Amino acid sequence: MSTWSNGSSDVSYTSFLLVGFPGLQESRTLLVLPFLSLYLVIISANALVIHTVVAQQSLHQPMYLLIALLLAVNICAATTVVPVMLLSFSTRFNRISLARCLVQMFCIYFLIVFDCNILLVMALDRYVAICYPLRYPKIVTRQLLVGLVGVAAARSTGIVGPVVGLASWVRFCRSDVIHHFACEHMALMKLSCGDISLNKTVGLTIRIFNRVLDMLLLGASYSRIIHAAFRISSGRARSKALNTCGSHLLIIFTVYSSSMSSSIVYRVARTASQDVHNLLSACYLLLPCLVNPVIYGARTKEIRQHLTILFQRAHLQVPTEKP
Repeated sequence: MSTWSNGSSDVSYTSFLLVGFPGLQESRTLLVLPFLSLYLVIISANALVIHTVVAQQSLHQPMYLLIALLLAVNICAATTVVPVMLLSFSTRFNRISLARCLVQMFCIYFLIVFDCNILLVMALDRYVAICYPLRYPKIVTRQLLVGLVGVAAARSTGIVGPVVGLASWVRFCRSDVIHHFACEHMALMKLSCGDISLNKTVGLTIRIFNRVLDMLLLGASYSRIIHAAFRISSGRARSKALNTCGSHLLIIFTVYSSSMSSSIVYRVARTASQDVHNLLSACYLLLPCLVNPVIYGARTKEIRQHLTILFQRAHLQVPTEKP
């Protein structure tokens, strides 16, 4: 076991054991199959919708490209969490170095915040498309879209970077066992033996400020969008605009409600077992990755039509036995 010493009795662990769902003890290996199956479903569903958007020239529009980017982030998020989770169920391959732990922590929170920032870009795109439809092609160009995605990535890095940076300076001497399937911030901070009040304050402040600002921006944008949609004279165009906004609002509700409920329960239900907290973490990390492609695949008419054609072609190409 690697340790670091500053010449005194102070010791800090530089590698840890990830023990996902510690209450199940030896039965943890039974969780490999369901979580592996869930991971494969997430990859397949997201990849199918992404393939549909990329393959169809008619879908190469800002809204659909942003949907494909959002689903690509879902694949990255699931890949960041699930393989390490599966290793945490074993007793031979569940050790992780501090550097890898911090990298995983950064990737998890970066992808969560980046996901929310993409939703902000999508809200801006829909705002221009519905409130200024005639000027939309001139305003929302490929260059603007790339710039907004770059700003979203930079904002995500600026939000997550300080939290992970402060975590890298903490000494971990209580234990080298993380009772979690991933290197979440609070799971790692439980092993600290120094003053982490600054870490908690910075993490909570950034999280609250980021959530409040996002909700204000999303609320202002979609209230204007819905107001403009109801003023559209054509009933078909109004229905299409409201249906598109409904899909985005469902995604926003899924992402924010799962994340906020996990944070609230984590801080309120302190008497709950560690397995309950781990299950809630798994839900808020993986549920959006599973639900997002289903919502966009089922509720977005253009994507749904192309998916139907794709399935019909696959069905026709299946060889049938002659009697």
